[in-house]
Amino acid sequence: MNTSERQHRRALTLLSAAAFASAASARLCDPMLPDLARSFGSTPAAAAQVVSAFAIAYGLLQVFFGPLGDRFGRYRLVGWATLVCTGASLGAALAASLDWLTLARLLTGASAGGIIPLSMAWIGDTVPYEQRQTTLARFMSGQILGVIGGQLIGGFFVDTLGWRWAFAFIALVYLVVGVLVVRESRANPSTRHVRPTGARASGVVAQVRAVFAVGWARIVLLAVCAEGLVTFGALAFVPSYLHERFGLSLTMAGGLLAFFGLGGLGYILAARHLIRRLGEVGLATFGGVVIGLAWLLLALGEGWGWAMPASLLAGLGFYMLHNTLQANGTQMAPHVRGAAVSLFASAFYLGQSVGVVLAAMLFARGGAGALFGAAAVAMPLLGVAVGRALVLHHRHERESRAGAAAP
Repeated sequence: MNTSERQHRRALTLLSAAAFASAASARLCDPMLPDLARSFGSTPAAAAQVVSAFAIAYGLLQVFFGPLGDRFGRYRLVGWATLVCTGASLGAALAASLDWLTLARLLTGASAGGIIPLSMAWIGDTVPYEQRQTTLARFMSGQILGVIGGQLIGGFFVDTLGWRWAFAFIALVYLVVGVLVVRESRANPSTRHVRPTGARASGVVAQVRAVFAVGWARIVLLAVCAEGLVTFGALAFVPSYLHERFGLSLTMAGGLLAFFGLGGLGYILAARHLIRRLGEVGLATFGGVVIGLAWLLLALGEGWGWAMPASLLAGLGFYMLHNTLQANGTQMAPHVRGAAVSLFASAFYLGQSVGVVLAAMLFARGGAGALFGAAAVAMPLLGVAVGRALVLHHRHERESRAGAAAP
């Protein structure tokens, strides 16, 4: 490995650590809602606003980070966003009321929302497309560990030192990672900012319009929105289903979802082999089929133990499909890559938000069988549709290159 490759790998590792902090922070409050309610003399439902405040700010502000990254530098902005999260998390640790805690979480979500999209855009700028899916898979390892670790960190501190120390701990993580990323942005040549020209130098609205002007970008955004809608809409009701049908505690039912993250880690470990053997089309198609099989197992399983292999398969299939969409998200509008990746993240978040609402309606009317059955049908169809769209897209690109090369 030459010097340039070592520098890039070090920079990527730090971005993965920042993604861990962002994902862990997003899930940090889930296990502490009853304790927050007791601390502030409120109800768990009212305390849940600390979760929704983070999620709303995280989702809505992502679209603005792309143009900001174009102007100030993507890698550098990841560092500064991480440091802002440090201050906001400390504010959460010191909050004297539920309103102040909600405000602190709102600021944390607004800042953390830029970390993963900006990182993906930087990878898109610095890694050739042929190697990008494998690189994105390595980057996602931090995010997946954060999804798994966030609830564990929150639960551990609630049961030991108290919920304030959970925010203090995540603030320390943000501080260490933020300082390292900012230092890396100044010392590492691969992180240096190149001032934008053309469409990338225009404003937010112009960049968003430039993304939607690309037909392939519209297809990718629609696909990732549908993926978030179906996958996370159904996933949100797995703990309730296991609790109601099998009598598991909500803590244990939620803990079984850690197998979703383990399935994602399985994909990360096998990513290079799977990408080489299946290619983009195969990953998208089989990813959708694997998720569909997971929901079928969950719907038909006669015991709660089926939730473990089902969650494992759901995580594996999801990251097979999502990693493929991520790679295309970084390339669907390269002339405005920052805005494109930010819109990709926003579409994914929007799909999740709408999916939970629709899933709640289906769960209330038809029960878990109807919800998981619908997901079992929808995800293979989505995987096949994305695979077919990729075939047509690659054919169009080859024909365009051949036409441009013709005398």
